[in-house]
Amino acid sequence: MKIAVIGANGQLGTDLCRVLAHQDMAVVPLLHRDLDVTDVAQVGQILDSIQADVVISTAAYHKVEECEKQPAFSFAVNAIGPRNLAVACQRHNSVLVHFSTDYVFDGQRREPYTESDLPRPLNVYGVSKLAGEGMIALTWERSFVIRTCGLYGVAGSSGKGGNFVETMLEKARDAEMIRVVNDQVLTPTFTGDLAEAVGQLIQAKAYGLYHVSAEGQCSWYEFARAILELGGLEVNLVSVST
Repeated sequence: MKIAVIGANGQLGTDLCRVLAHQDMAVVPLLHRDLDVTDVAQVGQILDSIQADVVISTAAYHKVEECEKQPAFSFAVNAIGPRNLAVACQRHNSVLVHFSTDYVFDGQRREPYTESDLPRPLNVYGVSKLAGEGMIALTWERSFVIRTCGLYGVAGSSGKGGNFVETMLEKARDAEMIRVVNDQVLTPTFTGDLAEAVGQLIQAKAYGLYHVSAEGQCSWYEFARAILELGGLEVNLVSVST
């Protein structure tokens, strides 16, 4: 099975390439500079040349605050980009794997969200990602849309300038005190585990919408405390409210 991974050098893309290669799949790594998902002609040309059985895209504009300042660009990457990929995959009968986010919800529930819950995004980023989900659903049935959250991996998030784990470790080395919010809850998810789950979904061929994350939950403050403890770092970690 030939699998094209868009964003192969990113945090999630790195683990996808590693894990899928170990599952005896022929991985074709594509960097974001190799393929601009907003360019429909380029998407078609490159995917025409690869003829992949599966196309996995990690492409996204996920700087939440910047999305508010650049809504047009956010929708180009997060909504039109997935549509362009879905159209190309439909033409070649290729499976599409697309990643979405917990930001399609408002975060007001105390229980975990399920796939049947009604989305209610509160910002441009969440709206643009939800639009991308809709574009895929309307375009190509052989697709996986995977909502996940709290990603961290060995490679780090180049799009965000590092993940939360890296940020906490860097701050602990440079600062005497770190403030972290205690009233926002997440499920930290290791990208290696997510990549394993993606491989299982591809093999199962059960297309559709999935919520895929690790088990359990914690606040950002609790996450930070665990990071510092495991790193053997002593710093004044202060719990604050938003």
